[in-house]
Amino acid sequence: MPPALARFLRHRAALASLVILLLIALACFVGPLLLPNAPADSDWSAISLAPTLQGTHWFGTDELGRDLLARTLVGGRVSLEVGLLGTLVTALFGVAYGATSGYLGGRVDATMMRIVDMMYAIPYMLIAILMMTLFGRAFYLVVLTISAFSWLDMARVVRGQTLSLRTREFIDAARAIGVRPAVIIARHIVPNLAGIVAVYATVTVPNIILTESVLSFLGLGVQEPMTSWGVLIEDGAQKLEAMPWLLLCPALMLCATLYCVNFVGDGLRDAFDPKER
Repeated sequence: MPPALARFLRHRAALASLVILLLIALACFVGPLLLPNAPADSDWSAISLAPTLQGTHWFGTDELGRDLLARTLVGGRVSLEVGLLGTLVTALFGVAYGATSGYLGGRVDATMMRIVDMMYAIPYMLIAILMMTLFGRAFYLVVLTISAFSWLDMARVVRGQTLSLRTREFIDAARAIGVRPAVIIARHIVPNLAGIVAVYATVTVPNIILTESVLSFLGLGVQEPMTSWGVLIEDGAQKLEAMPWLLLCPALMLCATLYCVNFVGDGLRDAFDPKER
């Protein structure tokens, strides 16, 4: 067994969080197929029903008689997809940008980092709201809008690690035999960044899910008939006094997911860099 995997398995909080996270993901992607109530169907005999273990509406229903459990699981599927796809785009672009900047160094590195600094100065949420208003709220546009600025932190982290890697002996040996810079970055630099990228991805996932939830809370997230935890929380916040379960159920699912991802990130950090424990 690899040492990093053994250290991760010994991290009880991270291992338990990973199991809970997998159960949440399984419930969100498979659960709606097994439930007797579709998320968009209305049960007119159970309008605004409070959560109950009797019958089929365990999380209750909304003012239209739609099953909240089904809608929460479907909303979780959308939120998790946004988080995973946004993190994938962030990782791909951030790693490529940061590794290129750190390896080339000199003026190229200075110029590329100044571009990152200028983008940091742009009010991210304002630009995200503007883009969603101008170009619509399609699913892929939500992912691209959130990813447009979230790669900046990944690029800075990767660039810092690359600056230390580029002075290693195996990189000097590759340069000495005439290996092209692009090949060195792809075959030698990027594989050695896997640990730090995996750890930082666990920070990016909850940030992207939370950003999507904020946009959805502001009415700028995914559109009906799609839903997400942010959309459900926004809807529940408007009816908090009359039907508090509309807010509590998706909010608890969102909080549990964010906490689990953070604990998994702690476990990965300790597994890849045990000296920081």
